[in-house]
Amino acid sequence: MAVHGSLIQEFNSSNMRYCINCCIHLLPYDLHRQCFRCRGPNHNNQKCPVCKGENKIPLYTDSKQMKLLAVLEVRTDHRESWNGFFCLRKGKLCSLIFGLIIMTLVMASYILTGAKHGLLLIPSPFHYGAFTSNPSLMDNESLSDMKDHYQPSKMNISYVKDYPSIKLIIDTITSKIEFITRERPDLEELRKQEPHMFSVIPNKFLPNSKNPCWYEEYRGNTTTDPYATNSYALYSKRFRTIFDYLRKVFWNHLYHYKDKHYRLRCLPHFYIIGQPKCGTTDLYDRLRLHPDVRFSAIKEPHWWTRKRFGIIRLRDGFHDRYPVEDYLDLFDLAAHQIQGVLQSEAATERGKMNNIIIGEASASTMWDNNAWIFFYDNSTEGEPPYLIQDFIHAFQPNAKLIIMLRDPVERLYSDYLYFASANKSVEDFHEKVAESLQLFENCMLDYSLRACVYNNTLNNAMPVRLQVGLYVVYLLDWLTVFDKDQILVLRLEDHASNVKYTMHMVFQFLDLGPLSEKQEALITKSPASNTRRPEDKSLGPMLPTTKAILRDFYRPFNTKLAQVLFDDAFLWKRT
Repeated sequence: MAVHGSLIQEFNSSNMRYCINCCIHLLPYDLHRQCFRCRGPNHNNQKCPVCKGENKIPLYTDSKQMKLLAVLEVRTDHRESWNGFFCLRKGKLCSLIFGLIIMTLVMASYILTGAKHGLLLIPSPFHYGAFTSNPSLMDNESLSDMKDHYQPSKMNISYVKDYPSIKLIIDTITSKIEFITRERPDLEELRKQEPHMFSVIPNKFLPNSKNPCWYEEYRGNTTTDPYATNSYALYSKRFRTIFDYLRKVFWNHLYHYKDKHYRLRCLPHFYIIGQPKCGTTDLYDRLRLHPDVRFSAIKEPHWWTRKRFGIIRLRDGFHDRYPVEDYLDLFDLAAHQIQGVLQSEAATERGKMNNIIIGEASASTMWDNNAWIFFYDNSTEGEPPYLIQDFIHAFQPNAKLIIMLRDPVERLYSDYLYFASANKSVEDFHEKVAESLQLFENCMLDYSLRACVYNNTLNNAMPVRLQVGLYVVYLLDWLTVFDKDQILVLRLEDHASNVKYTMHMVFQFLDLGPLSEKQEALITKSPASNTRRPEDKSLGPMLPTTKAILRDFYRPFNTKLAQVLFDDAFLWKRT
């Protein structure tokens, strides 16, 4: 079968005469629990109530017709057609079995002989197996969780190690790159999409708090567990200890006014929005040591990108959507401290300002919009009509955003080493890069850069997350709603070489007060967090050929990024 880049809702039945499940195997299993309409040997288009009068088979997931870009179009090569296989009569069964045995022996001999001579079998550039890359993976999951996700490919894939061959693919991709400004949706459109969220979060916050907070009436009673239905507590054992503590102190922090009870609610003042494997964990660990900084009870809630859509892991299907109240619960610990400042005698008498600020550090916030295809109408030729930043800006137009980046080539290799838990090698990484480039090229032949970057099916199919390193695509989309002075972009390379300098930049950006020498030393001299595991270090660097390929792929994106930021350091020429 040969893969074509276009993505469609329907497959032509003249080209596909066996179980259509084989053609959508690239989708996560939870999204197509039933194989919809198998094409058996006795199938008749004219008699079939579904196919009568038509020559097309609609694809369905969970009883819903797939939207545009839900699947990759796969076209058969008639020279390799297996249609006859399903038309054999029972009388020829013995001959078929004998022929298959002979074929298996011949192929085994060919493979063994080819391996000895260093030959490569080159099947289709696309293979149907379990993919190692999955946007449903939580960027902060433990290694034990990762083992459940990763399944090594069951088929050999097509790859060519010589640089010129893959360079042709990259040249095609480069020729299709266009950075087009997206249209920003208006506020009323956003309200229609998320009416409940807009009913919970007010449009004004307390004037005497630097952090966005407000008082919300609490209608429960003293026998009610305020966190009984919190989805974070229900679905994760790791977080139950946190909520057990919150239950104990909750009643002490209710504010009583005119026979009513109120609780202080807060959103983050700033977000560390990305990128994965770029040092966000180290930045988070250092920032939370500052006396005026608090974080959510969970480092990476992934609420804006995943949980509010009911995504925990795509392989588990969709759960109930996490309401915004569950997200706000994660800031209760910090809200209690802010409330203590606001209600202190000094604050009451002198109108003291609260300077405590809250941060949130989900590394998926900048780039992960994969859920849009399942929830928003596709009316923009494959591009998401709404992005995460549209909603954050609607509630917090003054929010501050911190982005930590690194050389995208090294980021991709680090990402591969972290998330793959079996059969890791520099050769395997090279194969996965080659396959991902082919898939990305197929999409770019028919769709815009933005459509491909935010394509859930393509992102699921690529064995490595090439798209995460396309920093400028995401940054430009964030700049359509936020001003440039609200976004601080750092490089991991600078942070690693001079922690004190980068932390001072962050403190200044967040308008944090001065620190004592002891406090500053504690923050800047702490050992680095989340470094590469020893077993991964033993694999050594990627192949020089792989690095050259990735350098060429990311070069036009890095060039644009350096232009947008007016900083040639983001070209990553010296790394």
